[in-house]
Amino acid sequence: MKKLWILILGLTLCACSEAQVKEYRLKVVKEYPHRTDAYTQGLFFQDGTLYETTGQYGESTIRTVNLESGEPTAIKKLNRKYFGEGSVILDGELYVLTWTNRVAFRYDAATLEYKSTVSYPREGWGLTTDGKQLIASDGSSTLYFLDRNLKVLRKLPVTLNGRPVRYLNELEWIDGKIWANVYTTDSIVIINPSSGKVEGLVDCAGLLPAKLHTRDTDVLNGIARDAAGRIYVTGKNWPRLYQIELIEK
Repeated sequence: MKKLWILILGLTLCACSEAQVKEYRLKVVKEYPHRTDAYTQGLFFQDGTLYETTGQYGESTIRTVNLESGEPTAIKKLNRKYFGEGSVILDGELYVLTWTNRVAFRYDAATLEYKSTVSYPREGWGLTTDGKQLIASDGSSTLYFLDRNLKVLRKLPVTLNGRPVRYLNELEWIDGKIWANVYTTDSIVIINPSSGKVEGLVDCAGLLPAKLHTRDTDVLNGIARDAAGRIYVTGKNWPRLYQIELIEK
């Protein structure tokens, strides 16, 4: 996925004009190692296990990861013609999107055994679930609520002060809200799943110290919440994964 330089519609500046939009900064609670060959596309916990999908042609993988070491405990490579994207588990099945291949895959969540390929008529970016349906992004300002066969049930335009928020990427369902990375930025938006309105802005600037950046370090991407309610974030090819808390500005 090519790196784009965008301005997110002046998110930080316009947030203050709408009282219900809260602004947050991060507090790092703990940091963990993260593989720098992991171009993170999907990140989530399920039954105490951390799952991660990674991208790039010829390098895309599905993996379970030991949180403490950052090392994969199981890894499955996608065919080199596929660019892996967002992922999530629903009812025992692991769903994995691809970027422009117009297909998605189903795997057995426990074994990572391939089950089926499903047609997917748009770009695949992020994926999460509210426990009943799948929720996907495609890099636009629209989120898609999908059934288990990836058919669209509802489209949700995402706005801030009435204006679309584009480049929605990796997603996570947290306490009844949708958290989304905004691609190429250091921002996470917190979205009301009924109205599509952004209710919170999370400033992640400077999370990964400059001294840890290398030529391969890419953008912030990856949000996960464990069963205890702890929230984790990372980025593409980052050497760290962070447990974080939000502090309202």
